[in-house]
Amino acid sequence: MKTVNFSRSDKTKFFRTLNKRVNLYFKENNIKRTGNWKLYSKAIVMFAIFLVPVALILTVPMPQWLMILLMIVTGVGMAGVGMNVMHDSNHESFSSKKWVNKLMGSSIYILAGNVYNWKVQHNVLHHTFTNIKGHDEDIDAGRIIRFSKHAKWFSIHKFQKFYSIFLYGLLTINWAITTDFKQMSNYLKRKLSYGKFPNPKVEWTKLVISKIVYYSFWIVLPLLVLDIAWWKVLIGFFVMHYTAGMILSVVFQLAHVVPNTEMIEPDKDGNLEHTWAVHQLYTTANFAPKNWLINYYTGGLNHQVEHHIFPHISHVHYKKLAKIVKETTKEFNLPYNEYHSFRKAVIEHFKQLGHLGKEPHLA
Repeated sequence: MKTVNFSRSDKTKFFRTLNKRVNLYFKENNIKRTGNWKLYSKAIVMFAIFLVPVALILTVPMPQWLMILLMIVTGVGMAGVGMNVMHDSNHESFSSKKWVNKLMGSSIYILAGNVYNWKVQHNVLHHTFTNIKGHDEDIDAGRIIRFSKHAKWFSIHKFQKFYSIFLYGLLTINWAITTDFKQMSNYLKRKLSYGKFPNPKVEWTKLVISKIVYYSFWIVLPLLVLDIAWWKVLIGFFVMHYTAGMILSVVFQLAHVVPNTEMIEPDKDGNLEHTWAVHQLYTTANFAPKNWLINYYTGGLNHQVEHHIFPHISHVHYKKLAKIVKETTKEFNLPYNEYHSFRKAVIEHFKQLGHLGKEPHLA
C-alpha cells in the first residue's frame, strides 16, 4: 500500500489559530476536555436502554411479539452505547482517568466488536486517512456499494441508492461473525496499532475468548432460559443487530458520503495538497447541529467536523466548539460542511449514492 503524506505547510496557520482558540475556551471556562456529569448520566441511560429489555425478556413471561419489540429497543441501546460510551472511551475522552476509559472502552465486547481492531480501523485509518480510498476502510464496501468515485464501478451500482439501505443493517452482525477475524489477521500482519504494537498471541486469545463469552450471553443463555425454538432466538439476535447496524451505518455515511464532502486522492508520489487538519474539513460534514435529540443520541457524531479535528475532546463539548471552528474556517476561507437537518443529510446521501452509481463516463 502506497504511503500517504499530508502537506506540512500550513501557510495560513489555520490549525495553530484554531487550536489556540479552543485551548483558550477550556482555560477561560475552567473545564476539562473529557466527559462530565452530562456524559456519565447519559451513559447510564444508554446502558439501560441496551440491557433492561434483555433482562425483562429473560425474567418476565411475555408474548413473542413483545420480545421482538424489546430486541428492537435493545438495538437502539446498542447503537447508543457505541456512539456515546464506547466511542468517547476508545478516543480516551470519556474520562481523564485512563482506567475508566479502558473499562468503558471495553463495552465494545458486548457490542460484538474488538478494542484492538476498532482502534486501528477507526482511530488510525479512518481519522488519519479520511475518505482516501485504499486507506479509509469506512468507504470500502467491497464490490456491493460504491462509496468513492475512485472505486471501481460495476453495473450493479446503478441500483445502489435503492438497495444500500437494506445492507446497512448488516454492519454489526458482520462484526460478530467475520469482520473481527479478518481485520485482526490483516492488521497484525501489517503491524498496525494505535500506540504500542500488541502481542499477537494475546490479541488472538482475547478475541476468541470474547467471542465465546459474547455468544454465550446473547444466544446460549436465552436458549437455556427461554422456552422457545432456537431459530426464534436467532431472529431476536438478528433484529437487535440489524437495528443497531442500520443506525450506526446511516450516522457514519451522513458525515462522509454526501455531495459536499470530497474523496481525495494523493498524487503519484503519495502527496496530498492539504495538511491533516484542513483535509478533515474537506472530507467531513455535520448534520442537524441544532437538533437536541440527534445531538444527544448520536454522541455528538452529528458534529463530525469538530470530532475529526479534535478527536481527543469529548463530544459533550462539540456544540460549544462548533461556533469557534465555524468562525475560524470562515476567517481562513476554508470549507465548513453542514446540513441543517437530518432529513436533508439523508436525502443528500442517497443522492450521492445515485451519482456514484452512474457509469463514470456518464457521471
